[in-house]
Amino acid sequence: MKKFLICFVCLFIMIPFVKAEESNVLAKNAKSAILIEESTGEILYEFNSHEKQAPASMTKMMSLLLIMEAIENKVISLDQMITVSSNASGMGGSQILLETGEKMSVDDLLKGIAIASGNDAVVALAEAIAGTEENFVKMMNDKLVKLGLKDSNFKNCHGLDEEGHYSSAYDMAYIAKELVKHEKILEYSSIYEAYLREGTDKKIWLVNTNKLVRFKEGVDGLKTGYTEGAGFCLTATMKQNNMRVIATVMGEPDSQTRNNEVSSMLDYAFAQVGLKKVLSKNSVVEKITLSKSKLDEVEIVPIEDVNVLYKKVEGEITPTYEIKLDEINTPLKKGDIVGRLYVMNNDDVINEIDLTVKKDVDKCNLFELYWKYLKNILGGNIKF
Repeated sequence: MKKFLICFVCLFIMIPFVKAEESNVLAKNAKSAILIEESTGEILYEFNSHEKQAPASMTKMMSLLLIMEAIENKVISLDQMITVSSNASGMGGSQILLETGEKMSVDDLLKGIAIASGNDAVVALAEAIAGTEENFVKMMNDKLVKLGLKDSNFKNCHGLDEEGHYSSAYDMAYIAKELVKHEKILEYSSIYEAYLREGTDKKIWLVNTNKLVRFKEGVDGLKTGYTEGAGFCLTATMKQNNMRVIATVMGEPDSQTRNNEVSSMLDYAFAQVGLKKVLSKNSVVEKITLSKSKLDEVEIVPIEDVNVLYKKVEGEITPTYEIKLDEINTPLKKGDIVGRLYVMNNDDVINEIDLTVKKDVDKCNLFELYWKYLKNILGGNIKF
């Protein structure tokens, strides 16, 4: 036992981030695999990560991403009742046994997707959002373009094998990275078991297809997959302290091997690296004045938290940062890109983050411009 532990520790020490297709040491039985840190997107390990393969029900991560966006944009609501179509109820594969004409809440349908991987549930929500599954699939492929992901093409929203329906470990991991920004989804994907239709004779018990949610502390998602064409797939996410990692494997021979290898990948990540927060998304890095702004000062902030990874064997680093602002004009909305922040370690750029404004900036009307000009004169800010 001691000998095994020593060898295991040596493995971690000998492989500082295993990149590209150098060696398939962490997911020996997978056709492809990737391991990333969520906040920075840095790849910690990959093997055949851009190889196009059938993604099975991991497809539903893109569906869930669009569903969460639809909820946040008030296209649908969690308590909204969805009427199930014959198309949705007729889905094969994994399902929650929806019946044509049945009404179920968005909240319960989300449980059916995230916990039990219900094909019928995801089609029901796809139709509620886009009118038809075909329209929803177009939204999925459009989202790939927006995310800059080039290894995927979706033909359906559930993941059953279909010609021309494919993805890669790389794309699946980065779809997951985008999905977990919507933290509400983790409330669903972390549930191990639940019931639907309680109090009726059609009560159904849901058990999470991702067993790591129950048996590995810190794992709170995200999506399994299996078809004959895809083999056993899994994208799992785990958080310890302030760091979240995402691991994806595709084409595993069985569910136990899949779970074991993903578990090892997650352990590798937390043994190898730590995360240091440089700035939060609310940290003001610059204050500027804009002549036509209603605000006296416009505060510039990172568009998201600014983090850097460091190798634990080398210890924490003390990064600095520099900013470069674009030409900025009003009006502005929070989220509009106004520049770039560069995180430096010595003279090396180790991370880059877009900059935005802390809150919306409206443009002054003529009266407001005159009053602002007058105040500057009276305050001595303008001299003649």
